Amino acid sequence: MIHPHDMRWITSLFFLSVLLACNTAGPHFRGLPATRVTVEGSTFDVRVRDELAEAMRINMQYAPRFGPIRARAGKAMALVSGCEVTEVRGDQALALGLLDCGKGRKKPREGRMALECAPVPGTAGVLDRQIDVDITCSAL
Repeated sequence: MIHPHDMRWITSLFFLSVLLACNTAGPHFRGLPATRVTVEGSTFDVRVRDELAEAMRINMQYAPRFGPIRARAGKAMALVSGCEVTEVRGDQALALGLLDCGKGRKKPREGRMALECAPVPGTAGVLDRQIDVDITCSAL
């Protein structure tokens, strides 16, 4: 029989292991260094292996929808990989990008990266009850 005092330790260890797993790379990306990128208020740890990139959102955001997060994750993956991101799948917390690196693939960037972004004039519109604006970003 487990003593109540021991149960508190077991419960504490369980919740600690869950919290530690929240920022763990997926199986395909384990052991790879992450590059931290912030795009339009969303901060991602990005890892790249071959023709795939993983963007794990690490900051708190209130009720994020995947549409805007998908676009930001794609931009973060493109900046880190140096490749075109052809598709982004996943959810608000973890996105997987398919990369088209062409022949001249750049070496993935490592470390932290900040972006400065601005809207492209004349691109604003309403799409599916959302404001849609093209932006251009550059690394600081």
